[in-house]
Amino acid sequence: MTARTTPPRRVCPNCDGFASVAITLGGRDRHGHLRTITAHCPSCNGLGLTRTRRTREGARA
Repeated sequence: MTARTTPPRRVCPNCDGFASVAITLGGRDRHGHLRTITAHCPSCNGLGLTRTRRTREGARA
């Protein structure tokens, strides 16, 4: 019998795995730094992965 392996986690279809992005607000502050905000994917909560369903072998749908 082979060792059990965990299935690979699925990438979020809404963000394609890029769950957090930095968006520029335009312009710079008085120190010369670019002003940015961070936005997270609402469907995966910033993880980039979705939950997979566990199915049993031999189970009927």
